[in-house]
Amino acid sequence: MQIFDEDGDYDVFLNIVRRSTRKEGVDVHGYAVMNNHYHLEVTPRRELALSSAMQRIHWNYARYYNKKHQRSGTLWGYRPRTVLIEDERQWLTCLRYIEQNPVRAGLVSRPQDYAWSSHRVHARGEQSSWLTPHPIYLALGSSPRARQAAYATICSTHLTESELALQRRPLPAAYPIISTQSAQASDLAVAG
Repeated sequence: MQIFDEDGDYDVFLNIVRRSTRKEGVDVHGYAVMNNHYHLEVTPRRELALSSAMQRIHWNYARYYNKKHQRSGTLWGYRPRTVLIEDERQWLTCLRYIEQNPVRAGLVSRPQDYAWSSHRVHARGEQSSWLTPHPIYLALGSSPRARQAAYATICSTHLTESELALQRRPLPAAYPIISTQSAQASDLAVAG
């Protein structure tokens, strides 16, 4: 089911995401909103923050969508899928997966051409009042231009089949979280 029909729907959804994550204490680092689902890369600042934010996001957007389309019920028939991000490489791979999603879906030929993702913030320096730069992204360069150039280069490479498979069906976290200087134990990717 398509749940984002027009530009205004994407704007409303992103505004709900911004307000809900701010209120619940969740830092959003990256996103892509497709016509029937979305992806977020986040760091909750407290226990249960992500769960509360997701409930708020889904409830508020369903209320908006249902009123607009004179319908009732939920839009998402399942809980959002969350993936624990365990190291720097996985963090960058996850962000690439999210921001390259519109290209894989055939909506655009280049990530920077898609208006409803964070790619232009990371690779082009487009301003965002609500995305939180992650330490891994900040470590890509000593200046904004250097970070943008480094990320644009990284993101210009399509994900391999094995990288795609791990993003879509990650291995169970049966091994300890890898601690690095900039990866955080609470970094997560969310797909709804």
